Amino acid sequence: MTNTSPPKMLLNKPHTAVGLRNGLQLGLRYGLLLLLTLAAIGPFAWLLSTALKSSGENIFAYPPRWLPEQPTLQNFVKVWQSLPMDRYFFNSLGVGFLTVALNLGFSVLAAYPLARLRFKGQRLALFLVLATMMVPFQVIMIPLYLLLLQLQLTEGHGLLASWLGLALPFAVSGFGIFFVRQALLSLPTALDEAARLDGCNGLQTLWYVLLPPIRPTLATLAVFTFMASWGEFLWPSILISRPENMTLPVGLVQLQGLFSADWRLVAAGTIVSIVPVLVFFIALQRYFVQGVLSGASKE
Repeated sequence: MTNTSPPKMLLNKPHTAVGLRNGLQLGLRYGLLLLLTLAAIGPFAWLLSTALKSSGENIFAYPPRWLPEQPTLQNFVKVWQSLPMDRYFFNSLGVGFLTVALNLGFSVLAAYPLARLRFKGQRLALFLVLATMMVPFQVIMIPLYLLLLQLQLTEGHGLLASWLGLALPFAVSGFGIFFVRQALLSLPTALDEAARLDGCNGLQTLWYVLLPPIRPTLATLAVFTFMASWGEFLWPSILISRPENMTLPVGLVQLQGLFSADWRLVAAGTIVSIVPVLVFFIALQRYFVQGVLSGASKE
């Protein structure tokens, strides 16, 4: 009997082509990820290289030299000794943690009724919250400044008043409310019913039943808020003029005037200012991915 089946080599060709195509796609993906990683790390690496170079090295040499010929920490020491960096750090940390605390509190209190309660005008309220995200800060900057003057929340009324003046414009955000609302929507309504059967009121249900499962979301929002507050330059530069009340981004601008734009010192000061943000992010990194995914849940 004649064997009419195709050769095994012909049968393996489609599988080989599919495997080759999958390998090429995987290689392209990893290549793209590598390029994106280099694009993200490259500026930071160049900043660190500039900060470690001595005064005798040309930082504008071509082709660029990534590795310093004589690495030194003198630039960091000079920045710390020439500016009240400890004061800048203290002010930035105070404003940052105050902003985070206020933002988390207001976001949770505003998101709870939008997610777990039913009332007339709920969709309109949600629309207005989202609409605030489309208003640039520069549009409301002057009215905010005049309002803070009336409330005496400027640097002329004490350190705490200046901190409140810097934090209040960012104490609540449409993004934070929407982010927490989406996380609350992902929780089953049976939790509320069980809490009511146990005699809990609305605030007790929120605090003891609903907040523990969304801790990753709150941690992620805290990271976003702290990063935005720490790097804010425009609002502190308008509200603060005294050196003892300046935050770190505003204080570092003085490096250009004091040292005639010595970019080694500017790079060193920038590296120092990044460290607290990295520490804060690393401390909460295990919640970060979980918080992003839970905040992306749909109604």
